[in-house]
Amino acid sequence: MKRGILCLALLGMFWNVQAADERPLSAARTNLLSLDAVVSAVLGNNRALRAAGARWEAMEARVPQARAWDDPRVGVDVERSGTGFASYRDNEWMVSQSVPLTGKNRLRASAATAEAVATFAELRRLELDLTARARSAYFRLANVYEQLEVNRRNELLLKQFSEVSRAKYEVGTRNQADVFIAESDLVRNQEMRVDLDRQLSDEQSRLNVLMNRPPQAPLGRPETMIIPHREFDLVQAQTVALKNRPEILNAQKKIEAAKSRETLARRDWIPDPEIRVEARQFRGRSGRLTEYDTGIFFNFPWFNRGKYKGAVEEAKKNQESAEHELTALQTDTLGLVRDQLKKIETFHHHYELFRDRLVPLAQQSVQSHQIAYEGNRGGFLELITAQRTVQEVENQLPQHRADYQIALAELEMIVGVPIDQIGTHSGEVHTEKK
Repeated sequence: MKRGILCLALLGMFWNVQAADERPLSAARTNLLSLDAVVSAVLGNNRALRAAGARWEAMEARVPQARAWDDPRVGVDVERSGTGFASYRDNEWMVSQSVPLTGKNRLRASAATAEAVATFAELRRLELDLTARARSAYFRLANVYEQLEVNRRNELLLKQFSEVSRAKYEVGTRNQADVFIAESDLVRNQEMRVDLDRQLSDEQSRLNVLMNRPPQAPLGRPETMIIPHREFDLVQAQTVALKNRPEILNAQKKIEAAKSRETLARRDWIPDPEIRVEARQFRGRSGRLTEYDTGIFFNFPWFNRGKYKGAVEEAKKNQESAEHELTALQTDTLGLVRDQLKKIETFHHHYELFRDRLVPLAQQSVQSHQIAYEGNRGGFLELITAQRTVQEVENQLPQHRADYQIALAELEMIVGVPIDQIGTHSGEVHTEKK
């Protein structure tokens, strides 16, 4: 039943991936790049993910092999009347079958099933990692586009400052230094644009490579996304992570497999019977089967005490190792969740602070200094300083938003489920302003 559920889950994942391969990465009319399309393309085209899926299917194929009985044996004993190869007189036919009364085959199947589920957990881990990498690359690309937009707005404003300062210099109300300062900042802004173009190229190449596309393949602009903010409950988030994190599932299944292996090693001391049936045929091929014998045979593992004792000790140590690994993973998971929630809280605080306070205040400061400068009541240095400040905070705003979105993607990667399945303090959802 568990294997059936896992099969359906994996098939569903690849069905969605196959369907995603047929969807364009950006809408033809709007040229917007969809996050869902990016994630689907990454999961659909990643060869490592397909290799992990094939490994899981290979492990699933081990289960019926482990559950099967040993092959029956068939033999014949020929008595010859002379030296010729075909000159035989009597035949004795034998059939034997080992019967696993001790249930060793079921224990082997149980261990193989647990190992298959552990392999599925590795597949799930790779899927979560790729999803987080795809989302992070998408948000970084969106951040560069917004930085370019800030740079464009700043260039227009600096050109306006340059024109005003030149006009004032020509009429003699301001000195030439104001013109030089304005021109210098305009050149620095153009230099920043070149760096941003390079970052845009880097992020596009990184995202294309992640989707297994040519690095220079065209990409649309990421959509402007509304950020749903949640006040996550630490205890609930840690509980969800302990239940769903693939590494923990992997370790748990390793313990189950080790327990089955230890029980199997102990039962190897108990021999399984081998039932044999023998029939004799006299006077060569023309004779009928006239005599029958039945017998039962046992192997004697007690003469190989060191072998079986070593197998039991090996299985015990493997189980002990898996238990220590699980404990370490659980402790590590609790710390990772706590640190990630603090990171999310910090980035969201920065984002809201810049969005609601620092950016509006900096913009108002520029407007105030610009009015004062144009009316010859303020200096150009104060104006350009205010403009540098507004450019800095406007650049940091999309960066903080990208950091926050990436932190949320990393949280999903840690806990193993979408963030909407993680409990919150009060159930309130705060939505960002457009």
